Amino acid sequence: MKSYQLTSEKDFAKFQQTLSNKIRNGFIVVEKNDKLPYVVLSKEKKQIDSSFHLALVLATLGLWSVVWLYLLISLRKKQILVALDEDGNVFEEKCLSR
Repeated sequence: MKSYQLTSEKDFAKFQQTLSNKIRNGFIVVEKNDKLPYVVLSKEKKQIDSSFHLALVLATLGLWSVVWLYLLISLRKKQILVALDEDGNVFEEKCLSR
């Protein structure tokens, strides 16, 4: 039985470069598969000083709550899938996380 290589060395190097850039930006590897080149990366959420934001909400009569809500949504845990498709293109997609 013959084994066929799905990706070229150039495409795999591009995939590795993208992966190393994501790791440098704070992502960690959750799952990895070398046969079908894909990696699931995760970035932990940042902590928010809730007492500080509550004081700002009270001081601005509730106006700061819009900013606080935006921060809560945007700084949550992120998971992405970085993969190499059949044509040698590197792509990334958001993963559903809890």
